[in-house]
Amino acid sequence: MIKHFFRKGLAGFLAAAALAGCGKNPDVPDPPQPDNKYSITPLSQMTLREKVGQLFNVTPEDMYPGASGYLTQGYKVMEETFKEYPCGGFILFAGNIKNPSQVKDFTYFLHELGNYPLVCVDEEGGRVARIAKNSNFNVPTYKSMEEVGKTGDPQNAYIAGDRIGTYLMNYGFDIDLAPVSDVNTNPENVVIGDRAFGSDPQLVANMASEFLKGLKNAKVEGCLKHFPGHGDTSTDSHYGYAESKKTWEELANCEMIPFRKGIESGAQMIMTAHICLPNVPGAEMPSTLSKTVLQDKLRGELGYKGVIITDSMVMGAITKEYSAAEAAVLAIEAGVDVILVSADFKVAFQAVLDAVESGRLTEKMIDERAGRVLELKKSILRSRGLLKE
Repeated sequence: MIKHFFRKGLAGFLAAAALAGCGKNPDVPDPPQPDNKYSITPLSQMTLREKVGQLFNVTPEDMYPGASGYLTQGYKVMEETFKEYPCGGFILFAGNIKNPSQVKDFTYFLHELGNYPLVCVDEEGGRVARIAKNSNFNVPTYKSMEEVGKTGDPQNAYIAGDRIGTYLMNYGFDIDLAPVSDVNTNPENVVIGDRAFGSDPQLVANMASEFLKGLKNAKVEGCLKHFPGHGDTSTDSHYGYAESKKTWEELANCEMIPFRKGIESGAQMIMTAHICLPNVPGAEMPSTLSKTVLQDKLRGELGYKGVIITDSMVMGAITKEYSAAEAAVLAIEAGVDVILVSADFKVAFQAVLDAVESGRLTEKMIDERAGRVLELKKSILRSRGLLKE
């Protein structure tokens, strides 16, 4: 029995090493040390403005327009802007990531701004990888998650998640906006493709949940995306309208299988898709803005209790139909906890404050959403021994 498991484990490790191009000897810095601890302000001690801020995950450019120039000269400006707009987190894109020392210094700086902003990145493995595709970083690389899925062995997905999570954590990232949990069932799909583990829902479920566990083992939180499933669309929501014509019963028998498995595996964050579901009553608008999809289905039917984050709100499916202000308020009304990359962060921020003032949004709603974000922060810091209790 022991020999059987040893052989299986070794085979999985070697297969994953081959998939990851591990002829390399990756260079990553040491992880954060437990003596550098962070405090999280209790919800009861936060102002409304501070609580609303937790509902936004922004780009560095939202704090300082020159951030894509690698930031050093903008640190002071960002500190001052953050005081007025204390966001709950940041997402770094390729333009914010130059080299190992720069990115580690920068994530440290962001965490020190106050109340530990969560730092996120899209590092799926494959064509969407902000660090692994940067030649200045010597980390494991993957052709695609589809290739991992083709092995049929979920252990390879676990190893991929653990390896990616390890270098992300050591560079100061808290959340990997992965794994893609879409089932790639439409051959005309132009946005998911080989980003997905495959076209079989059970395979995707097993692979995505193991990838998630691998990240968690490395003390990085993952994010299942894109709910309720972008794999059966034929258009790209980055550029405009996208839809799935499936009924909810059809979605439940395919797209929901990976999300259910991921929730059972401890997912603490799920990203919405901006796709419409014209054959699901009440879901004719983008799912990101749909109470039916987010509250009735995700929270109610699937029993999900973690953080709901939008896909980028600068995508055409949103910006061609809604202003930054209206999109933010509609998303929070629908059940979203975190607005990711608003088309105009400061306008959206003020719109949410105004909606509370007018009564359209209640402070209880803000408290519930901010509370989930704060709990996620504490969970991540505790896992690393960095929370000042």
